[in-house]
Amino acid sequence: MFHVLHRRHFILPALLGLACVLGTTVARADDTPYFGRWTVSDDKPVFTAKGKLYKTVDIAPCGNDFCGVSVDDKNQCGPTLFRFLTIHAKNEQLVGHGLWGDARKKIEIDYVKPEADKPYVMLGLGADDMDFTGREGSMPTYQANYKTTGQATCMAK
Repeated sequence: MFHVLHRRHFILPALLGLACVLGTTVARADDTPYFGRWTVSDDKPVFTAKGKLYKTVDIAPCGNDFCGVSVDDKNQCGPTLFRFLTIHAKNEQLVGHGLWGDARKKIEIDYVKPEADKPYVMLGLGADDMDFTGREGSMPTYQANYKTTGQATCMAK
């Protein structure tokens, strides 16, 4: 009986330790081109009340995932707009759901790296059949191109 209890006392902590090591794969800045502060690159962007949340977005780790957080004109952190699993951190296209007011909409984010120009991000929100890079499906409710403007300072809550 003593040997069984003794083994359990060693096996359980060892398994918990292994689970912690394997379960804490946190996205790092070198894992994804998306990390940083992204601002709409249009010269004179026009925003609706809901669209203003997407004018500037900080993308940074949030737990084991990475999230986009709204940043206002005074650099104050706003709501978390979207979350993606770390396993998608290197994808050139992210597809999921993002916050649009009180609703959730389909979100597509494409990382574009032209040969002769700086990389940028295309972001679109719309109905579930939205495809902002093609001619099929519905038109996006919101769409913009973003340029990077530095490090993300806002983190998801």
